Amino acid sequence: MFTLDNAPLANQLGFLALVAYIVTLLPTNVRIVFPETKQMKFHRWILKNRRIIGILSFAIAVVHGFLLIKKRDIDLFEPSTCWIYIQGVSSFIIFFLLAITSNDWCVKKLKKNWKHLHNLTYLALFLVTWHIYDKMSDHFSFLTPIGLVAVVSMIVLYLKRRVIEDQNEQTKAQKKLSSPTPLVKISTTSSK
Repeated sequence: MFTLDNAPLANQLGFLALVAYIVTLLPTNVRIVFPETKQMKFHRWILKNRRIIGILSFAIAVVHGFLLIKKRDIDLFEPSTCWIYIQGVSSFIIFFLLAITSNDWCVKKLKKNWKHLHNLTYLALFLVTWHIYDKMSDHFSFLTPIGLVAVVSMIVLYLKRRVIEDQNEQTKAQKKLSSPTPLVKISTTSSK
């Protein structure tokens, strides 16, 4: 049965971690879907501070997880526990990797692989949605519907971005195929 409970501290922290996480995803997705927004001061501020916000989101999520583990007396070494919390554990692993590589040194060392690694954030977006729905389906708090609407809205924005990027790539490929091949100029002067 659907009931709307008050949100305990652990859930409030989970919600704050979610909000901070969504903020880190906004700049790229909003810039592509709504290109007129890229000159806004708030957009530039988020871009400048995105790594710090992501690390803050991870730190809040760690406290969220710790409080729930402590409250529910969860045995992390029990095999069934990993299966029950697979979305949370998977998200945590992704966010841990993103947090420890959110620095200039890792960007330089990993080069293109850094961007590939940080694209895992979009897999985490789907895992977090599943995590919220699965863990909160029996006892929605007032934050649950807000969190679900926010994360699903982010997914829709991300999917819209992907459609736009795919269309742009197809347009570029078509232009490349339809452009005439440059002719090679043969020199008629002879060398002695």
